[in-house]
Amino acid sequence: MANTIKYEELKALLANNKDLILIDVRSEEEVDRGRIPGSIHIPLQTVDAALRMEPNDFKAKYGVGKPATGSELVFYCQSGRRGEMATRRAREQGHINARNYAGAYSEWSRRQKN
Repeated sequence: MANTIKYEELKALLANNKDLILIDVRSEEEVDRGRIPGSIHIPLQTVDAALRMEPNDFKAKYGVGKPATGSELVFYCQSGRRGEMATRRAREQGHINARNYAGAYSEWSRRQKN
């Protein structure tokens, strides 16, 4: 499985895969200006710690179940770089299905308006 995902693939996953966990790794200020619906916010600098949390603590903090190592994870940021870093960190922790939405929020917000 490639480490990146395209806009069309993400749209299809969001529509059809209830197990997908979409993680926004941008800053609080960026998220306040808009986000992809259904995403959870885990800033890049806290991704490692978040993925190491106990399942109950993760659910309490983020409102969703902690992803299992086989879960489908998609990370995104504003332009793709931080999402790529988060994907690499998740893969290092054994999340083999972690991918980066390379188009990131900048592409998503632009294409959603059309």
